[in-house]
Amino acid sequence: MTTPNGLTILAGAALLTAGFPARAQSTDTGQPYKVIKTDTVGGLGGWDYVYADADSRHLYIPRGDRVTVYNLDNLEPAGAIPDTVSVHGVAVDPLSHHAFSSSRPLAMWDSRTLAPIKTIEVQGGPDGILFEPATERIYVLSHRAPNVTVVDAQSGEVVGTIDVGGAPEQAASDGKGRVYIDVEDKDNVAVIDANSLKVVGHYGLAGLGGTPAGLALDAKNHVLFVYCRKPNAAVILDASDGHVITSLPIGNGVDAAEFSPSTAEAFSSQGDGTLTIIKEESPTEFKVQQTVETKAGARTSTLDLKTGHIFLVTADRISPPPVASAAAGAVAPPEPRRERPQMVPNTFSIIEVGR
Repeated sequence: MTTPNGLTILAGAALLTAGFPARAQSTDTGQPYKVIKTDTVGGLGGWDYVYADADSRHLYIPRGDRVTVYNLDNLEPAGAIPDTVSVHGVAVDPLSHHAFSSSRPLAMWDSRTLAPIKTIEVQGGPDGILFEPATERIYVLSHRAPNVTVVDAQSGEVVGTIDVGGAPEQAASDGKGRVYIDVEDKDNVAVIDANSLKVVGHYGLAGLGGTPAGLALDAKNHVLFVYCRKPNAAVILDASDGHVITSLPIGNGVDAAEFSPSTAEAFSSQGDGTLTIIKEESPTEFKVQQTVETKAGARTSTLDLKTGHIFLVTADRISPPPVASAAAGAVAPPEPRRERPQMVPNTFSIIEVGR
């Protein structure tokens, strides 16, 4: 979730799903990743998840009360989805070309034309969001009940809710009827049967990580990358049975993760201004291949499956001077109270990373 001053405090960026059509040719050239473009686009409002629609070539960025839309190829403005109250993310069904916002109510629109279709009333506090291709449904995640609201992507009708036993952060689908959701306050991954909408298991992290805030999946090889904040680590699991394969260090303040099937690389974006790239050399061998310096606050990200580029968002922030807080009956002077950092106007930026 994102505070009004632009601080992204929970959850990750764009939620990666498996099973999309028309994957790119391999983009692994052996060259290191680098920041290839930074566009300062400005605008008011905080931000949270960012989502790349590789088919319609749209980059969606929620900005509090609206979703701003950019051309994914040149980052030129392409439109906006207005009146999306407390919006956090976007998911798109490439089959029906229906897009959805995680807001209350949900907004539904045509992903090609951006024309509105309808709004959908839901409960809880919509935050993360995922398209599940096997059943063609949208999963809306909430830290309060109901934890997951499931919507038919064709009709926009709510088809059910799921209790995952805690606060869900990020989700991934294997495209064959399994959905994985990391549960931040329980330090586990919930496994969902997409057909019955039932929890069929929980995978623990064996004490190697806590507060999981990012999740990515290699669906072909059944590998889960669970990105944790305590400590800063990626705990890598076998998605078939949940056993731990290994763990690797990442940056501080992870908030999003993606996996590229064409390069066998997993990406995680951190608020300390780093993008960690883990290479899957085999389904049992992994290494931190590279750490790309991005920009402080760039903790949400998304992967363009066509080009293999990663997009991140952030803004400059300043800390206001401390404010004295009154303490009733206090003899000694009160301790100064520090306000949260504020976003510097017109510094909101899109960062593009590629080879």
